[in-house]
Order: sequence, then C-alpha cells, then structure tokens
Amino acid sequence: MSIWFHKALTIADIQPLGKNTMGEHLGMIFTELGDDYLKATMPVDHRTKQPYGLLHGGASVALAETLGSVGAALTVDPEKMICVGQEINANHLRSVREGLVTGIAKPVHIGASSQVWEIKIYDERERLVCISRLTVAVLKNRRITNRETEE
Repeated sequence: MSIWFHKALTIADIQPLGKNTMGEHLGMIFTELGDDYLKATMPVDHRTKQPYGLLHGGASVALAETLGSVGAALTVDPEKMICVGQEINANHLRSVREGLVTGIAKPVHIGASSQVWEIKIYDERERLVCISRLTVAVLKNRRITNRETEE
C-alpha cells in the first residue's frame, strides 16, 4: 500500500519540486516513485566533485537530504503540514569518479511529529557508495495557518 498522501502521485508530479533548488544546480533528477520509496540520480561531474576528483561527501549528503525531505513532504497533507530536516548523518563507503549515482529513500518511521528516512546511494555498478539517515520534523504549515488568521 502506498505511503504517499496523494495516492495518484506520479514521478511527473514531483519533478517541479526541484526547480530553482540546490538539487537542480547539482543535476538531481527524480526517476522513480514506488509505493514506499523515492529514487533520484545525480551526476558525478564538476558540480559534485571534490579537489581529488571524487564525488564530494557533501554532494552525497545533499542528494540524501533532498530525497528524504521530499519523500517526507509527500506523506503529509501539504495544506496542513511541512517537513524540514532536523538531523542527517552519512557513511561514505566507496568513492566514485564519474557517471551517475542513484539514491533510494525509504522511511524507517513515519510519525505525526517526526519521520526517519534511510537513504542509500549506489554507483552505476550498483555498489553501495553512501548510506545516510535523515530525521525530519513534521510541523504545522504556518503559511496556511497565518493566511487563515488574516482572513
């Protein structure tokens, strides 16, 4: 059974969420939406490498946080709630010099006030590159609350 708030959600519906964000700048593209996971790719290129020519750990964390945060946001009613990252950790297990990496985010816990997501990042040979865990706070959407108060 799908975990998404909007049950008819498609990957095409998610693509606009990356517009004018760090994700767009780093070349992230959402590629797949399953019943309980979200996938995206990111190139290993001049935008995402560190000085030794390897995938930058910060770029991996940016991919992980993007996937986990977007995934979390898609599980709640956006008119009432927002999801914001609270804590993230990452273990960098293997270096990557070129190509694409693919991140897969799955929830560990979806609660009323917090969520925990596990994000695994793989290279093109499907070897695990990085594993990350993101804790997300689920908050009232104050823009909607403030708008209702003003009316």
